[in-house]
Amino acid sequence: MVQQLSWKVGGQQGEGIESTGEIFSTALNRLGYYLYGYRHFSSRIKGGHTNNKIRVSTTQVRSVSDDLDILVAFDQETIDVNVHELRVGGVVIADAKFNPSLPETCTTATLYAVPFTEIATELGTSLMKNMVAVGASSAVLHIDTEVFEEVVLEIFGKKGQKVVQKNMEAIKKGADYIREQLGEQLETMKLDPADGKKRMFMIGNDAIALGALAGGARFMPAYPITPASEIMEYLIKKLPQFGGTVIQTEDEIAACTMAIGANYAGVRALTASAGPGLSLMMESIGLAGITEQPVVIIDTQRGGPSTGLPTKQEQSDLMAMIYGTHGEIPKIVMAPSTVEEAFYDTIEAFNLAEEYQCPVIMLTDLQLSLGKQSVEPLDYNRVEIRRGKLQQGELEELEEKQYYKRYRVTEDGVSPRVIPGMKHGIHHVTGVEHDETGKPSESPVNRDDQMNKRLRKTKGIRFNTPIHVHSHEKEADILFVGFNSTRGVIEEAMERLEQDGIKVNHAHIRLIHPFPADELLPYVQGAKKVVVVENNATGQLANILKMNIASHDKIQSVLKYDGNPFLPQEVYAKSKEMFVLHGNV
Repeated sequence: MVQQLSWKVGGQQGEGIESTGEIFSTALNRLGYYLYGYRHFSSRIKGGHTNNKIRVSTTQVRSVSDDLDILVAFDQETIDVNVHELRVGGVVIADAKFNPSLPETCTTATLYAVPFTEIATELGTSLMKNMVAVGASSAVLHIDTEVFEEVVLEIFGKKGQKVVQKNMEAIKKGADYIREQLGEQLETMKLDPADGKKRMFMIGNDAIALGALAGGARFMPAYPITPASEIMEYLIKKLPQFGGTVIQTEDEIAACTMAIGANYAGVRALTASAGPGLSLMMESIGLAGITEQPVVIIDTQRGGPSTGLPTKQEQSDLMAMIYGTHGEIPKIVMAPSTVEEAFYDTIEAFNLAEEYQCPVIMLTDLQLSLGKQSVEPLDYNRVEIRRGKLQQGELEELEEKQYYKRYRVTEDGVSPRVIPGMKHGIHHVTGVEHDETGKPSESPVNRDDQMNKRLRKTKGIRFNTPIHVHSHEKEADILFVGFNSTRGVIEEAMERLEQDGIKVNHAHIRLIHPFPADELLPYVQGAKKVVVVENNATGQLANILKMNIASHDKIQSVLKYDGNPFLPQEVYAKSKEMFVLHGNV
């Protein structure tokens, strides 16, 4: 029996690959296994190779696995593209229809041709071939086919009981066929029993959308773009139930300005996009900065520049999100590393936006946005709504012909805020430099006062966990630093390095800007080498460390920018090589 294994299904986009993985993983999640799933898909609606790799474990996992135990193939391309991942003793379960074969170089895996299409056709339609594949997979793992009944009922129940029965029959026939083929070899991949606990299994985008809802957001203007669209799609279904609405705008410029306008009117609003959309929003973000309007913007990073690799993993928007706007404005940039953090950090993003009256950008990446993770039940008692200096009572009466000092110079840099229509709250709002009442002003003294006031805002920002620290050592050989979805691979690499006798600590950055230099500095000072792991070509996070922490001689990068997420083995091997090359072993 095994504690964990990795399963992958692949084929042409549009032939049910995603639904195959969804049914398989949902059933295992309900048994209480921990799961981590990552989809590889093409930037087109139909056609092109796609696969869904799912890691199944009796303990928590936060990354894709290095190798592969079971490959389910609906075409030969799936075998050719993915066979190199198979471990010794791995299994390929392929549709007999295309006469599958293993490359001559693959001598340690076993191929089983199962007539997915033929069995499905005999039951009524070839579309059920993915159900036959699910059944074959369940047999390999020693999972009773009955565990899929609830999932199949949820998916096909609206089509009638006959459809449900046919799909379950397809699953059972697939399981029966593979049991006859494998015989005693089935024992090699039998999973240890799961703990049976109920957990959610969700993508980061759904957690962000749910966090926005719980955090009081009631308006989302957005333009569809991969990998952000699921946030909008989730809220299209849910926001109206709570008196809110979603508007699909003509472009990202309109989306951002609408969100700013809604916040100006007192409604918590957000928008979400990816790198290309954020580029279009930059002028609007500057407008929010100078008019001191709260707004939450989600950037789901993907491969760039331009259209780049729209369906692939990358973390190359970091510098743009911090420094992309012209001029200088206060701005907060956050970066959750897990689905749970994505939920809670989204709520906090709205609080910070209103407390500091500035744009808050929450960075995710494609792996976190679209990758699926097991999630412990969320604690809604932790939800707190803080609206900062928003004036919600009666305002003091103004002297005749006076305006409200919406942009009053204050010691903490945050001015009192009113919403339109409040009696005695009339003031100007303009994108040019202005005085305390909002009237345009080019006075050098006023310019200094207003700039200094705005830039004071985020100096004392309160954020509960600016860095996530995984530390065992006062003095470490290696300090890993990362952000977003690299947390899981770093944690696994740490375990392997510790087994080699190397002392390792890990600091994962959740507050990117303003950078938590004071919190990170002791860990940098206590490490011989700082290894920054990030999915980009220029070491953007490493450069930010150098700007804020110094210690240039210690800082080295482990980079990957081919569109694929890191594997634990890659981080382990490259870090170990750095350690050895510098005479530490």
